[in-house]
Amino acid sequence: MAIKTGFGVSRRAFLAGSAASIGLPAVAQDVNGSGTIEFERDVTEKVRRNISSFRSLDWRPYFSNLNNGAVLVDISSRALHFWSDDGQTYKLYPSSVPLSEDLTRRGRTTVVRKVVGPDWRPTPSMLERNPDWPPYVPPGPDNPLGTHALYLSWTYYRIHGTHDTRKIGRRSSNGCIGLYNEHIEELFSMTKVGTQVLLI
Repeated sequence: MAIKTGFGVSRRAFLAGSAASIGLPAVAQDVNGSGTIEFERDVTEKVRRNISSFRSLDWRPYFSNLNNGAVLVDISSRALHFWSDDGQTYKLYPSSVPLSEDLTRRGRTTVVRKVVGPDWRPTPSMLERNPDWPPYVPPGPDNPLGTHALYLSWTYYRIHGTHDTRKIGRRSSNGCIGLYNEHIEELFSMTKVGTQVLLI
């Protein structure tokens, strides 16, 4: 199913469209050149309600160019936008975002490393807040970074997958940006070391 839209789909319009299409694919979106949004992933009604706002954006207000591609993470709308360096591919994904403002970092950074099957070590501040957490988690189904991770130039910050799909569309992370595993796998294939990243 495809829904025609411009660059401003309101939350109300999105939720109304979602309610009208219960049982149809609903969240991962691919916007082609005609302005059509194609939905690619089934999600539960609970996850749909967690998404506060979901609309396509143009890259120009946020980046001066698309060199190496560009990723925009909108903390307020809990969405990640991707534009390829040739401007031909645009992707829009629901995401998890930090739990609170004190865990949130905004600004410009870049992808500095890409890892399939990442392992995970909680930061010292995470262990201080959660002393029962293990100091190390190897790759696998218990790893909170999911199947793929994009490491940013900011220490400890990542864009990564998650095995806990309930987190997507919510304020649920300790600072990182989380995506469904199938979405981070797709984003991982399109980004490169040096891809621009802006968190707003």
